[in-house]
Amino acid sequence: MTFADFNFNEHLFEGITSMGFNTPTPVQAEAIPIILSGKDIIACAQTGTGKTAAYLLPVIHHISKLHNPKIDTLILAPTRELAQQIDQQVQGLGYFTGVTSIAIFGGGDGMVYEQQRKGIEHDANILIATPGRLLAHLASGKMKLKDLKHLVLDEADRMLDMGFMDDIMRIISFLPEKRQTLLFSATMPQRILKLAKSILHEPEQISLAISQPAVGIDQQIYKVFDSQKTPLIESLLKGSTYTSVIIFCGMKDKVKEVFKVLKGLKISVMAFHSDLKQNEREDILLDFKNRKLQVLVGTDVLSRGIDVEGIDLVINYDVPGDPEDYIHRIGRTARAATTGTAITLVNERDQRKLAAIETMIGRPVPETELPEQFGEKPVFKPMSAGGGGGNFNRRNKGKGGGGWKKRK
Repeated sequence: MTFADFNFNEHLFEGITSMGFNTPTPVQAEAIPIILSGKDIIACAQTGTGKTAAYLLPVIHHISKLHNPKIDTLILAPTRELAQQIDQQVQGLGYFTGVTSIAIFGGGDGMVYEQQRKGIEHDANILIATPGRLLAHLASGKMKLKDLKHLVLDEADRMLDMGFMDDIMRIISFLPEKRQTLLFSATMPQRILKLAKSILHEPEQISLAISQPAVGIDQQIYKVFDSQKTPLIESLLKGSTYTSVIIFCGMKDKVKEVFKVLKGLKISVMAFHSDLKQNEREDILLDFKNRKLQVLVGTDVLSRGIDVEGIDLVINYDVPGDPEDYIHRIGRTARAATTGTAITLVNERDQRKLAAIETMIGRPVPETELPEQFGEKPVFKPMSAGGGGGNFNRRNKGKGGGGWKKRK
C-alpha cells in the first residue's frame, strides 16, 4: 500500500510527496480509511508510529474540499510542545492545500494570547490546543465552534493523567453534538474506555503494537548504586560517538543536578524543565532538533512532547514508576524504522519497577556489566512469583473495548 491508494486530493498528495512520505505506517493504513468514511474511532498506538498523520491527513483532505474559512477541526493535546509539533505537521502536510491552523497554549505573555485570539477570529481551519488555554478563549465568548466537524483527542491517556478530564468535558459542552470524534491514545486503561463511551458514537476500535518498544531499540540495564549513576553517565558520554542523547530523570531537581555535572565536562547539554519560560523551552528544543545540542536532560514531559528524528541514545537515570512511561521514554529513539540504544540505570529500590517493565514487554531487559572501575554493583534479591507485573495486568483488564466493533 502507498498513500496514493487513499485517493487524497492532488494538493494534499503533493504535500505528502514533498515531505518524503510514500508508504503508510500500520496505524495510518488502518485508521485513515475509517476516518475518511466519517466514522468515530478509538485508536491505540504507541509513540512514534505515525498516529498524528493518521488523523491529520483525512482531516486536511476533508477541509481542502470545502474551501470554507470557518473553524472545522479542534485537536486537543496535553502539552504545548505536542500542540506546536502538530501545528508544524499541519503546515507541512497541508502546505499546498491552503488549509490553515493555529496552536493555542498557555504560557508566554499577553502578546501571545492576543496573537492566538486574532488567529481564532480569522477562522483558522484547525485549532490545536491545550485544554486550559482553550477554555480561557471559550470563556471570553469570542470563539464560536458551532460549525465544528471534527474533534481529535491526541494522547488522551496523558491528558487524563494530567487531570484534564473535567476540562475536556467542559470543552465538549461547547461543541455541536453532530461531529466526528477521533480519540488516539498510547494506552487503553479503563478510564479512557469510559471517556470514549461518553463522547464517541459507535466508534470503531483499532489497537496496534500496544506497550511494546520498537524493534530497533537496543535495550540495556546497568545495576548501580545511586552514587554510581552520574559517574557512569559521564563515562558513557565522554568521547562517545552519540550525537543526539536524551536523559530522563524522575524529578526536576535531579535534572538540574545532572545538567550541572555534564556542563562541567564541556558537553553540549541543556536542561528541560517546568521552571523555564516558554520561549526558552522552544529555543532548547529547536537547538536539539537542529543538532546544536548533543544532550538534553529532562523529566517525562519530554517523553511525549518531543518529535525529533535520529535520537541515538536514551538514558533512564531513574526507572519510571509506570511501565507505560518506560515505553514512551525509550520510544524517543529508533523512530521511523531506525535503530537506537536505551540504557536504564537500576538501583535496589527500583527492582520491582524493572520487573513490571519486563512483565509488560514479555522478556527481560539484558544487563550490561558495570565497568570494573566503578567497583561493586548492588545484588538484587530474588523477586516473588509474578514480579512487579500485577499493576500492568490491572491497568489493562478488559482491554477489548466493551462491545465496540474491533478491527482485526
